[in-house]
Amino acid sequence: MIKDAASAMAAPADILDPSGGANQVRVRAYNERLVMSLVRRHGSLSKAEIARRSGLSAQTVTVIMRALEAEGLLIRGEPLRGKVGQPSVPMRLNPEAVYSLGMKIGRRSADIVLMDFVGGIRRQVRCTFPYPMPGPLLSFVEEGLAELQASMSPQERARIAGFGVAAPFELWSWASEVGAPQAEMDQWRGVDLEAEIAKRVPYPVTLQNDATSACAAELVFGRGPHYPDFLYLFIGSFIGGGVVLNSALFTGRTGTAGAIGPLPVQGRDGETVQLLKIASIYRLENLLREAGIDPMPLWYSPDGWVDFGAPLQLWIDDVAAALAQAVIASASVIDFAAVIIDGGFPDWVRARVVDATKAAVARLDLQGVTMPEIVEGAVGSHARSIGGASLPLFSRYLPDQNVLFKELG
Repeated sequence: MIKDAASAMAAPADILDPSGGANQVRVRAYNERLVMSLVRRHGSLSKAEIARRSGLSAQTVTVIMRALEAEGLLIRGEPLRGKVGQPSVPMRLNPEAVYSLGMKIGRRSADIVLMDFVGGIRRQVRCTFPYPMPGPLLSFVEEGLAELQASMSPQERARIAGFGVAAPFELWSWASEVGAPQAEMDQWRGVDLEAEIAKRVPYPVTLQNDATSACAAELVFGRGPHYPDFLYLFIGSFIGGGVVLNSALFTGRTGTAGAIGPLPVQGRDGETVQLLKIASIYRLENLLREAGIDPMPLWYSPDGWVDFGAPLQLWIDDVAAALAQAVIASASVIDFAAVIIDGGFPDWVRARVVDATKAAVARLDLQGVTMPEIVEGAVGSHARSIGGASLPLFSRYLPDQNVLFKELG
């Protein structure tokens, strides 16, 4: 971790350039982001704790904290008394200091959320559809944004950092699995989604893969601080995922690292298929339809599912068996500390999926495999929306992720 502005051993390369005053400004900005990231991780910290964890001098930390407090980014907590000397004053992030807009585009629904500085969803708008098409989605961007802005004060609107979009790459892929006409879905091939949204939004726009965005949300707002290396699995219309190594999101050469959906697994019938053809909500949708049950409530609200009985249990069993194979395959390549499972469904469904996956893993041959801990995600069904809204905050208020959570002693 950086010891101080003058000895930025762990800082990015552009900060190490010794030329000019502008370099000093970059170092100061980097250290400010470092302080905010530590406060974000721990909830609240005193000046002494920040100095110890970051390696910055007490004087540097004092200057930074005064500046961040003056800007309204940090607020004071109650003094902690009972020790010798002056009481310690913990500082925490001001939830209302900065807002961010995030959009999740799924195969059956889309959401736009207004998120505060600590990851809380303040407002949300949602639409559902048989399958996503460019025209209606871009109309939803305009209408949804107008609805959210109408409910905000001028002061709140002035604090919006940007508009982040979490969307699947290659939306035209796997059209047949969700019953979408391939000819219509092929319209996405010529669409620059980020540019089109930027035309309709008066804020900086950032686009990222939806599962990668969800993984980033888990890294910062969920269980990430507890596991330096983890595989993240998010079960949406299609399953996707992300990889975290050394407490940093690893996206790979093409940005698709952790896109676990194509991984080959063995199904109930013994045939080898891609993981996404089993461990995806569209498969549950088909099971419900085969049982004569209306599947549309799956998409109205990710937290409002009812227990669909036998079809749901069959789906959970199949998902768990497939995930168990994926977990073992992944653990055979990388020594993950944990596999974190989340999805676009209620907490009680997530708990059943995780418990069933643990049981399925225990039935397989684990010789030679160091098994990671299998745990539930902490962000929940809105992880993709929160991940999208996080993108502008990451770019403006967090340091380089490779050193985000590495602390001294």
